[in-house]
Amino acid sequence: MSNRDRADRTAAPGSSLDAARRTRELAGAAGGGTADLLVVGLGATGAGVALDAAARGLDVVVIDAHDLAFGTSRWSSKLIHGGLRYLAAGQFDVAHESAVERGVLMTRTAPHLVAAQPFVLPLTPLVSRAQASLAWAGFRAGDMLRLAARTPRQVLPVPRRLTAAEARHLAPSVRAAGLRGGLLSWDGKVTDDARLVTALARTAAAHGARVLTRVRALSLGPTGARFRDELTGEEGEIRARAVVNATGVWAGGLVDGLRVRPSRGTHLVLRSERLGALPAGLHIPVPGETNRFVLVLPQGDGRTYVGLTDEPVEGAVPDVPEVPETDIGFLLDVLGSVLDAPVRRDEVDGAFAGLRPLLDTSVPGAPGSTRTSDISRRHAVLTSADGVVTVVGGKLTTYRRMAQDAVDACGLTSAPSSTATLPLVGAAAPERLRDLPAPARLVRRYGTEAPAVLALAERDPALAEPVLPGHPVTRAELLWAARHEGALDPSDLLDRRTRIGLVPEDRAEALGVAAEILSRATPSGV
Repeated sequence: MSNRDRADRTAAPGSSLDAARRTRELAGAAGGGTADLLVVGLGATGAGVALDAAARGLDVVVIDAHDLAFGTSRWSSKLIHGGLRYLAAGQFDVAHESAVERGVLMTRTAPHLVAAQPFVLPLTPLVSRAQASLAWAGFRAGDMLRLAARTPRQVLPVPRRLTAAEARHLAPSVRAAGLRGGLLSWDGKVTDDARLVTALARTAAAHGARVLTRVRALSLGPTGARFRDELTGEEGEIRARAVVNATGVWAGGLVDGLRVRPSRGTHLVLRSERLGALPAGLHIPVPGETNRFVLVLPQGDGRTYVGLTDEPVEGAVPDVPEVPETDIGFLLDVLGSVLDAPVRRDEVDGAFAGLRPLLDTSVPGAPGSTRTSDISRRHAVLTSADGVVTVVGGKLTTYRRMAQDAVDACGLTSAPSSTATLPLVGAAAPERLRDLPAPARLVRRYGTEAPAVLALAERDPALAEPVLPGHPVTRAELLWAARHEGALDPSDLLDRRTRIGLVPEDRAEALGVAAEILSRATPSGV
């Protein structure tokens, strides 16, 4: 076996996260020494902060009360947006930043996880010619953003107009009556947002960061945090020269004076056969709105997502948001406006909602818009009176820039950020990825580690079996997650390392297999 083949069948050096490493590194972090940086929160932003700081040579500890990507970062539309919506709102800096960061992910840091996604906007009788012209102008402006961000056309193709026949070919479930064509556009799509976070955390670990899940910050200060180990109940203290609060919609619970206005984005989960073959996603204009769409997002795993809403959330922030029937009804109504046969409520197999952490900069009591869709998606890095740095706002696409700004604000090092050119675990040039001896589906999820995942099943054929009938995830993928991706319980395996848990019936059926796999996982590498 060549050195390259051998490398293709192992985990990236130093990146494996497992229960034994967590126990060892938590003991070290609480052992009385002082780290350079403590990060609280292991969503995309927190994991990104940990990676940015560790790559600059800092001693980093990053904790989360739950799991990798437990909060908002697993509930997105799985899109890496180029900023078109922000351009339409006049937020040119946000739009350009989004386009640049999309290009970074697609061409340098995560080409195995982020690829081009085509979308069709069907020109139905509900879309006036003026609306179609406005949408087309927007898509052309979006292509100018791509050009300004220096993302090649080979990576992200240009938009074009479609005939009615072409539109029906790409979206066969769309009603033919009155269809006068379509508009084809492209954006970035991540295979799985939670997998992106896992790759960030593991890359940070490979650079020496101590990545600790199930560790709850009870209180924060400028020199560290009081914590509780959620697995044992033991409490302790982690000391650090600087602290970053990257807990998203929960940030205000750890730092006084911070107002976050959560916005709920709901998606439906449908069996893909309900909408038929979908070579492209759909943009469906929301009636009465000039720049708002419901998206139909085929996932390639037998499921299709339909979303999303943008509704304000009042009161206490839950760990896992509920999906109200009003959101489901809204999405079904908009979807039904373009389909031959509208989707019934009993055909919805699952639903999920995420909360966007929008920074509230309004003056209490002052008049203004109450719509969260009107709040800027700019991120902010704020330093409290006692010196805790909080990063909030923004979106999944711009996590890297948010992380860079947060580390800069800590003032711990003059070393520049390197994350714009730092490949995440599994990343490689497209030609290398195409040549890997593994199925394309595994390569899209694991990149250069796909042969190592496949090798588990080659050694034990039972691991090649799917976790449940009709779903592509294999038992080998669950074992890999337990050995290398920090999964500690069945929920980690089913709800975040894979997305089996999005359909409640599938989750219930797979729980036994997940428990069995965890029981055979060893704390060391393969």
